Parts: sequence; C-alpha cells; structure tokens
Amino acid sequence: MSPAQCRAARALLDLTQPQLAGLSGLGLSTVYDFEKGRRVVSDDALAAIRAALEAAGVIFVDENGEGPGVRLRKSKSQN
Repeated sequence: MSPAQCRAARALLDLTQPQLAGLSGLGLSTVYDFEKGRRVVSDDALAAIRAALEAAGVIFVDENGEGPGVRLRKSKSQN
C-alpha cells in the first residue's frame, strides 16, 4: 500500500487521520508521517493500517498495467 492509496482509501470511507489511527491501534503521528512520506513505517504498522481500511470496506488493487489503486468493496445489498 502506498501513501496515496492510504489517503484515497480514507477519502472513500470518509475517515479522518485520527479515526484511522484509532481503528488501526497506532499513533496519529504514524498515520500522518506515512501518508506524507515523512518516514518509513514498520511492516507491522503498515499491515495494521491496511487491515483497518480493509475492515472498513475498501479493496486495494495491485499494479495491473494501469497502476495501483483502491476501491470500495461491494456491499452485500448490491449482490
């Protein structure tokens, strides 16, 4: 997950950085610094951020020739 994917996922979910920090069990500075590219965060922190965003309803799209991305998961009511 790139910092841009993280920001996009938060936007799709209408989450603030403090909310994401709470959902992921991390400090706000970790989320902020990762999204701004200020420092490299640990693999554990990155996994916690990604898991929180996925649990909240996004899917991360890997590089497929068009670049990596993020989208909302289809809800059960849309099936």
